[in-house]
Amino acid sequence: MANPDVAKLETIAREGRVEILRMLTHAGSGHPGGSLSVIDILTDLYFNRLRLDPARPQWEDRDRFILSKGHCVPAQYFCMAKRGFFPMDRIVTLRKLGSPLQGHPDRVALPGIEAATGSLGQGISVAVGMALGLKLAGKAARVYCVLGDGETQEGQVWESLMSAPKLGAPNHHLDNLCVVLDYNGIQLDGFVKKILDQAEANKGAPTFIVAHTVKGKGVSFMENDPEWHGKAPKPDEAVRAIREIVGDPVPAWAAPIVAELSAMGKK
Repeated sequence: MANPDVAKLETIAREGRVEILRMLTHAGSGHPGGSLSVIDILTDLYFNRLRLDPARPQWEDRDRFILSKGHCVPAQYFCMAKRGFFPMDRIVTLRKLGSPLQGHPDRVALPGIEAATGSLGQGISVAVGMALGLKLAGKAARVYCVLGDGETQEGQVWESLMSAPKLGAPNHHLDNLCVVLDYNGIQLDGFVKKILDQAEANKGAPTFIVAHTVKGKGVSFMENDPEWHGKAPKPDEAVRAIREIVGDPVPAWAAPIVAELSAMGKK
């Protein structure tokens, strides 16, 4: 953790962007913009910070992760599959009837998901409660929560953030809680401004990190465009996007995905 392999994390995030486009194209619906902006954050968490055991999703001493902006769960599904929670080929069942990979996180359907989220503004409350519970139980586990910038307009978010530094005091300060804001500047239908050191080293209070991200990062025609908040790419658009992400010629690992999506576009 102290000296992460940044090149390795960048490689994983690049693969994640490709797989996000793949699963959204298969689903025919979903949220590419925020998924592509949050993947860098989730890659660092899942492959550099979170203490997890995919073979024991309910391991008592695991770190907890709450994706409050639940509509961007394709990024989390990729990270979970890459970590070994389930086979990677299952991600193309996103949003399909009966699939555990629902359009928003479902803790009952998929082991490894800590909370059902997507009703924006509620994830931080769950995270604060988990952090307090772990402190009272004497556990060393940490809680990480990723917020979307649009949902910070919810009063529940501010109530949680104001209470977090005070809960558990004086003996159980919630310094096991880290909140990351995916600050990409765009929410559902427009720009947020027109609509309304390491975290583990911080002791005595929760940590709040503002991550300056780009909505739709990696794809020129999606970047910083509100239109791509909740619109899945068509097969030809996905292929074009993937080529931008991985370069041309397409590397061997991405070639089957390009071929798969190209074939979808010809049907």
